[in-house]
Amino acid sequence: MAEGCIETEERRNLLAFPRRLFPLTAAVLACLLATACAHGPKPATSSFVVVLEGARVFDGETLGGPSTVVLEGDLIRAVGPRGSLTVPKGARVVDYTGKILLPGLIVAHAHVGHTSGTEMERSFYTRERIAQQLTRYQAYGVVAVNSLGMNPPLFYTLRRELNGHTAGADLYGAGPGIGAFRGTPPPQMRLADDQVARPQTAEEARAMVRDMAERGVDMVKLWVDGMGGKMPKLAPALYRAAIDEAHRNGVKAAAHIHDLEDAKALVEAGIDVIGHGVRDQRVDDAFIQAMKDREVWYIPTIQLDEANYIYAEHPSWMDEPFFRAAVDPELQHHFEDPTWQRETLASPEVAKARKAVSTNQENLLLLHRAGVKIGFGTDSGGMPQRIPGFAEHRELELMVQAGLTPAEALRAATSGSAELMGLKDRGRIAPGKVADLVVLDADPTQDIRNTRGIHALWRRGVEVR
Repeated sequence: MAEGCIETEERRNLLAFPRRLFPLTAAVLACLLATACAHGPKPATSSFVVVLEGARVFDGETLGGPSTVVLEGDLIRAVGPRGSLTVPKGARVVDYTGKILLPGLIVAHAHVGHTSGTEMERSFYTRERIAQQLTRYQAYGVVAVNSLGMNPPLFYTLRRELNGHTAGADLYGAGPGIGAFRGTPPPQMRLADDQVARPQTAEEARAMVRDMAERGVDMVKLWVDGMGGKMPKLAPALYRAAIDEAHRNGVKAAAHIHDLEDAKALVEAGIDVIGHGVRDQRVDDAFIQAMKDREVWYIPTIQLDEANYIYAEHPSWMDEPFFRAAVDPELQHHFEDPTWQRETLASPEVAKARKAVSTNQENLLLLHRAGVKIGFGTDSGGMPQRIPGFAEHRELELMVQAGLTPAEALRAATSGSAELMGLKDRGRIAPGKVADLVVLDADPTQDIRNTRGIHALWRRGVEVR
């Protein structure tokens, strides 16, 4: 949505966000400037050795016992049971007894540079704002973000220049993506012409994909959603041409969908990633088998629909520092408006959103149990209420509520999404992998909410805050 978020006219008005731009405070400006400076030239690789002693390690699959993890430069050099490895002379030793080491989270479906406070504007797509967003993602344990569409040309430069640092999550993505002419994403998203390519012929679609591939994308994004019949849908001839051209150029194709019918057609057409959960009905055996046979990845993005009502309910976790630190002041003020809360919960669209969440969770469990590959995404940053950083931890909780074990949800968010995105050096705590680590105070395989107890962060072998 921007992905899938606005599915009816009523839903587009559900939150009724004001268009006002609030002035930046001095503190926010200082943060922006510090972040921009932090994303300067890449630091030189260090050979300094760090030994993390005593933590239990989640390696992207299972949680082991107390371990010794040796970092050298930006890589993990060795991992073994505590006491089994020789501590190199002169190494810095950090005692993490009782802690948990988790690989950094990888978000395979999100957006950057599209929102600020309660607004959506093309003008927000700037180096400074995106650097700030990537820093926030990192503070919440996210080390890589796949911005799946709605990216103007600046994306290609930032993808090259903002990666390889310790000041924020790495940026990957799909460039502008491809949608139907006068279709999704809709005008209410306030997108500029350079943020979504809209071909009218198969040859135009192929040319657009070639251009994206040449400039540097990690996926090609396709919006295949008629918003409940309210908008034109990307025609099969166009998305088939785009998928074929993406594969000719060695790039995966991911699709925004809502309905099972479209998901089935896209799988038959060769799509690599279904970028949102099927939410109109229960998936059937034919679809499940096709997903397995073709090894298509499935990213549910459950929080996408929940965000349309959950903040009006004001659950207790909204008063916790972990949530409040992620929310811009304007948005926090909006959430606290009793009139907005009352009108939101009285809207008939809330019942539809709840049903979408329930159907999404049911389908996730069916697909997971059948052995379909599950990736991790949230659509955070696609709309104001999809809150970067916090949305990722809430999505983990929703996946567990759907029936996955905490370890299975964490696997999707680490080694699963690393595989989906082709990041062979991420997603596991193992020798030769990049030393991107989240240190937790408590065991998330016992309670997934323990991912919110972040004790420390390591990026490329450097401890960061």
